[in-house]
Amino acid sequence: MSAYDMFLARKAIDDPMTGLHDVPELPSCLFPHQRDIVAWALRRGRAALFAGTGLGKSLMELAWAQAVHNHTGKPVLHLAPLAVSNQMVREADKFGIPAHIGDGEGICITNYQKLDHFDLSRFGAVILDESSILKNTDGHYRTRLIEACQSIPFRLAATATPAPNDFMELGSHAEFLGVMRYTDMLATFFVHDGGDTQKWRLKGHAENEFWRWMASWAVMLRKPSDLGYPNDGYDLPALHYHMHTVQVAYAPSMETGTLFPMQAASLQERIAARRDTVSDRVAKAASITPTDRPFVWWCNLNAEAEALAKAIPGAVNLHGGLKDDEKERILIDFSEGRIRHLISKASIAGFGMNWQHCADTGFVGLNDSFEQFYQAIWRFWRFGQTQEVNCHIVSAETEGATVANIKRKEADAERMAAAMVMHMADLSSQAVRGMVRDTPNYNPTIPVQLPDFLRAA
Repeated sequence: MSAYDMFLARKAIDDPMTGLHDVPELPSCLFPHQRDIVAWALRRGRAALFAGTGLGKSLMELAWAQAVHNHTGKPVLHLAPLAVSNQMVREADKFGIPAHIGDGEGICITNYQKLDHFDLSRFGAVILDESSILKNTDGHYRTRLIEACQSIPFRLAATATPAPNDFMELGSHAEFLGVMRYTDMLATFFVHDGGDTQKWRLKGHAENEFWRWMASWAVMLRKPSDLGYPNDGYDLPALHYHMHTVQVAYAPSMETGTLFPMQAASLQERIAARRDTVSDRVAKAASITPTDRPFVWWCNLNAEAEALAKAIPGAVNLHGGLKDDEKERILIDFSEGRIRHLISKASIAGFGMNWQHCADTGFVGLNDSFEQFYQAIWRFWRFGQTQEVNCHIVSAETEGATVANIKRKEADAERMAAAMVMHMADLSSQAVRGMVRDTPNYNPTIPVQLPDFLRAA
């Protein structure tokens, strides 16, 4: 090793493991990749699990929680999106892991909306399911969770979309886990592009070190083979996109000098285009809704959802004006087959739910959030789905910019996820499969000098 390599090694940034030295026996229902990841996360103490949907994050979270509870004797707080808490309890019961809704002892499961009802200081561990809730640096939950969980020794964050827009968003997870502050991460690994934008990019010379640092506290995988495990049983069925373009009635304008309808370019124009075409898009969506099987329509505007609920017999509109208990009841009723056609927004119901019983969905209105688009589709197109999944997108011809923007963001997100897997796979595989335990590089060279008053004592 050269002098320069030794210098870089001394400058390496590690977050040493602070968890369990001896990992207990874990539930036998865990697959090999799940068991090794849980063991690694227990050894770490504070860890992030960035795993694709359907890879068993819920089971891994519950197994981790059970082991930590048995070790600390303290309750574990498990936070999840709305209605997912009941789903999580059913998962726990299926695998023989004790868990319950609300406060108390053992594994306490609740949704993020009820965070303020809990005294977090009494918990020995906290789990964030769908932890992408942390990504917004000015978000209410992000600030509250980071501040309230600083003294909690065991922390686990799990999501399939840790950085849907930019690698910068990974800093919020690092800060929640107590690995490094968000601003320190930017200063260490990123450089500002200049100007008034908030855009930062990885420093060229720091890129390898950044991924090594990431792999010290996070595991990233989209399929078991990313960590060297077989993919048996994790084959996804085909996903089919069906585009439906609604023609817009338009008269040539002498005022604007345009003969044909123009595609919206700005955000304001896209919003106006959606509002002007609600009735046409809803009529198209209603006409292609199957009557003999479950279907979920995702809307962007309240007017779209209200019109769809009237146009589709028996459809239920899950909207933001409902009380949380009512929202939960509707989501559970759809999950258990008592509701056939569900209408909602991806921001309300697009996270955390397992809906493999349904293979048909569609968007009658899009916004510019790829994360919401991605998460909504993955409610259906996930490991465990036995049918080919059909996704319908109904848009006006003037909305082309929105569809194109979503496609661009999808490609960007795919490249980011692939980059994370590529850079972290070998490092994560070594840590997870080999159970590597990091220790601080502390080599004292100056002997301890006791002060006179202590020597006199």
